[in-house]
Amino acid sequence: MGDFMKKIKWTELLIFVIGTELAGAVSGLLAGDFSAFYSTLTKPPLSPPGVVFPVVWAILYAVMGVSAYLVYTSEAEESEKGKALILYGVQLLVNVMWSIVFFRFEKIGLALGVLILLAVLVSAMILRFRKIRAIAGYINIPYLLWTLFALYLNIGFVVLN
Repeated sequence: MGDFMKKIKWTELLIFVIGTELAGAVSGLLAGDFSAFYSTLTKPPLSPPGVVFPVVWAILYAVMGVSAYLVYTSEAEESEKGKALILYGVQLLVNVMWSIVFFRFEKIGLALGVLILLAVLVSAMILRFRKIRAIAGYINIPYLLWTLFALYLNIGFVVLN
């Protein structure tokens, strides 16, 4: 464990984690007032209170940043790392778009399409990350599960509203 801690490039790790957290923060800012629109919706069963979402997303964004760092610092070929990190960036952009489509524009049907795309991209990212550095893929499984839960909720919002 000591050698691993010495090998960590802390600046790069912080750049990945903080950069990913900033993407989430920008998403929140551009999405506007979450609670106002969310409180007007008829919610499907198992819908958590609105306060749960920012906490879960903050944790997931941090884990995403760590996983991207693990890919970036891997021994894989530069072209493979590049492809994986581009996929990471695309899925992060789609992630940011969902909040804006759902909350700012209140287009829950279109947001469902964005979320389906996100689930596909996260799955592809996990598979690509896993090939480069297994742990980088596996630590994103909670992100995929949360995305699938969000997909369930979004389908519920479409059906009930």
